[in-house]
Amino acid sequence: MAQQINHHALGDTAARQLANATKTVPQLVTITPRWLLHLLPWVPLEAGILRLNKVKNPQQVEVALSHRDEAELPETFVDFEENPREYVLNALTTVVDIHTRVSDLYRSPHEQIKEQLRLTIETVKERQEHELINNPDYGLLASVDPGQKITTLAGAPTPDDLDNLLVKLWKEPAFFLAHPLAIAAFGREATRRGVPPPTVSLFGSQFITWRGVPLIPSDKLPVVDDKTQILVLRVGEARQGVVGLFQPGLVGEQGLGLSVRFMGINRQAIASYLVSLYFSLAVLTEDALAVLDGVEVSKFHDYAHTYK
Repeated sequence: MAQQINHHALGDTAARQLANATKTVPQLVTITPRWLLHLLPWVPLEAGILRLNKVKNPQQVEVALSHRDEAELPETFVDFEENPREYVLNALTTVVDIHTRVSDLYRSPHEQIKEQLRLTIETVKERQEHELINNPDYGLLASVDPGQKITTLAGAPTPDDLDNLLVKLWKEPAFFLAHPLAIAAFGREATRRGVPPPTVSLFGSQFITWRGVPLIPSDKLPVVDDKTQILVLRVGEARQGVVGLFQPGLVGEQGLGLSVRFMGINRQAIASYLVSLYFSLAVLTEDALAVLDGVEVSKFHDYAHTYK
């Protein structure tokens, strides 16, 4: 009698033992585009301090009209504030520790120290954008002059609201800055009124605009009780706008105001790296920044829930 031979195919589980899996670098969900860091002009500080000199009583600077007699020419001078504000760079620092055995043995296909530093730097830069918006001393929200604040007319952000905001900052506005929920709410309100906002391409991404001014999203703007704020900025030193500040020429410099320095290896074979970021923000004139308060995004939440 002929003997039957059973043939079994190689299974997936066993086959995987001989396969090299392609590995990604670690993915960090908290990383955002950080558009504010890209759009701010950055000014280097020689000694980590910016003294913001301003003209005192600018309305008192007089000039003569062309039809006046030369004998009646006014005498004037430009006076300066005697106690100008000084901005000192803020410091964000952290220490990255990694055992030398780990970095020696497990360095392929991705180098362990490099990935540890990359993810730490990404987190530090996320915190940097948060501070630029929310820091109580120099952040954008804390730097708005009282005369540059308005409140929404209807709760949800409307074209009328953004027009009123542009009235407060009519001299060369660069961009609006808003939470993504606020931008979505504005887009819905504008479309409902028959004026859907056009888009513009910046850095390879699409942004909606109003009156030609792009609305830049940042999740660092707080949303409290379904309410948030929308900022509009003029930027640049030459335009007397908003500027970022940083310390150049750092040891181990990895970017604007960012340095990574090796601190050594201790007796437990732990290698340490110091990551430091030195930065601040200055609003050079009061009319370089304005804010729309009381922006409601709760309606957007309700709208979204109905389609779940």
